[in-house]
Amino acid sequence: MFLSACVFFFLPKVLQLSIQNCQNSCIIELSVIIFQVFFTLSSRMFASLFVVILGLCYCSKESSQFILGRPRLFGPSEALVGEVLDLHCELGIYPKNESILLQLFKEGVRDKLFGEYSSLNGVVANFPLVIKQSLEGNLECVAKGQNNSNIEPTVSYTHYLRVVEPVVGAAVIVDSGPVEFFEGKTLKLSCKLKAGNYVSYKWLLNDKLLPQSPLHYAADQHLSIYRTTPKDSGSYMCVATNHFNKTVFTSNSSGVSITVKDVVSNPDLSFTVSKEGSNEYFAMVTCQSTRGTLPVTFSLYNRTEVIANATVEARKATFKVPLVLGQHLGRLQCQANNGDRIGYSGFIPLEVVPVGGPVMMHYDYDVGENYAVIGLRLYCKAAKGSLPRYQWFLNRTLLHDQGSFYYVVNQPPEQSILLLSVGRSSAGTYHCEVSDSYDNTTAISSKRKYLDKEVLNRIPVLVVAVVFGCFTFLVFLISVCCWTGVLFRRRRYGEKSLLSLEMERMTPAYEDELELSEYNEDADVVNTARDGEFDQESSDASLD
Repeated sequence: MFLSACVFFFLPKVLQLSIQNCQNSCIIELSVIIFQVFFTLSSRMFASLFVVILGLCYCSKESSQFILGRPRLFGPSEALVGEVLDLHCELGIYPKNESILLQLFKEGVRDKLFGEYSSLNGVVANFPLVIKQSLEGNLECVAKGQNNSNIEPTVSYTHYLRVVEPVVGAAVIVDSGPVEFFEGKTLKLSCKLKAGNYVSYKWLLNDKLLPQSPLHYAADQHLSIYRTTPKDSGSYMCVATNHFNKTVFTSNSSGVSITVKDVVSNPDLSFTVSKEGSNEYFAMVTCQSTRGTLPVTFSLYNRTEVIANATVEARKATFKVPLVLGQHLGRLQCQANNGDRIGYSGFIPLEVVPVGGPVMMHYDYDVGENYAVIGLRLYCKAAKGSLPRYQWFLNRTLLHDQGSFYYVVNQPPEQSILLLSVGRSSAGTYHCEVSDSYDNTTAISSKRKYLDKEVLNRIPVLVVAVVFGCFTFLVFLISVCCWTGVLFRRRRYGEKSLLSLEMERMTPAYEDELELSEYNEDADVVNTARDGEFDQESSDASLD
């Protein structure tokens, strides 16, 4: 049993050593012997084991001259395209007097040989290589017998070679389409290279570094700009760089001009009236947009009918439309278009009403300390008129838009406001005049109003009358209340005096009864006294 255990313990190791050191024929013979050993572990145990050991020793001795160790491939791990690089392959264990062939391949690829070397005495093989991009990857060295097919080939561990190709020929490509487009669309650019790897990219807009943002996204050689605006217009350029050791290679592309057009805004519509001759009037209709890339085409409509069109290198167009005063001639609308979408104005009625009276003027004021008036606001408004013009006068002198103590705020056609600071210079007689802005031959004037500090701070007679009347009414009301109270008190106290007299009259009888009740006499005595009184009366009667 002990011998069986020893056989089973040492047998795997012996087999492994035999496979490493023997040729195929020897391994087959050895396998037969081992098979016999497993089934003859009896009295012939020692003999079989001895035969196996002798076979191994003989096989090892016979095949030792055909052993190849694993080759070792070494050299630089990084190279530049176009350079000449030497890789080395060393074989440590090799058979004597055998020519060994060392070859350089890509890992797993045997159809393309990058170099080979024949050695008889185990010299380190040298593979001079002109570096190309195809050499990048895992390389391996294969050792095998050059003239002896019985020698099994061995392969080295892989050696990774990084091949750097300098960047050349950077160019910007527009992937999203035209270089001119309207805002809101997505711009996609790519930086293409003629050559280069291991590249990093930078994007410039008008020679300034383009920062990253949620709407500006750069990844590898691609740039995407979402929801573009006119601010994204300009010259785009990409800069590609890579490096080898401490050398940096750079390639700058030429600039590509990108134009992001501004969509035209909805126009504003207004008109003025011009007079030609003695009785001809025209509406000068203005369509104006605040933004939009030029040129812009403006179209004027009367409801659904086109009145006029104009394409201008501006954001404003003016149309001349015949006009009849006092008549409603329709509803005007303006449309603006610069190629992407159409902007629409609101509708306005084409009707001009001449100015008519009366012209009303009123004011309100601001007070300061001690309730003194310090500022005035005068309002002027005409009863009717589509396009009025307001003028303010002080002592019949026209006041312009602004002066030392006043400021005119025009809000046609609603009204005009004159702001005043109350002082010596602002004292005088004020009035306003209203006329048509297109025809100032006829003006309607408001009533005149004299204003100064004393007049403004003087208490009006009506206010004094109202206050005095209220005070008089209050005194009268208090007097009535007092007389009513006196009369009510007299009536109350008179009733009380009569009641008190009645009570005084009844008081003596009540006091007599109290005095009688104080005596605690016997009932018989009282009755006797009463009987005596009765007898006396009877005797007096009889005497009579």
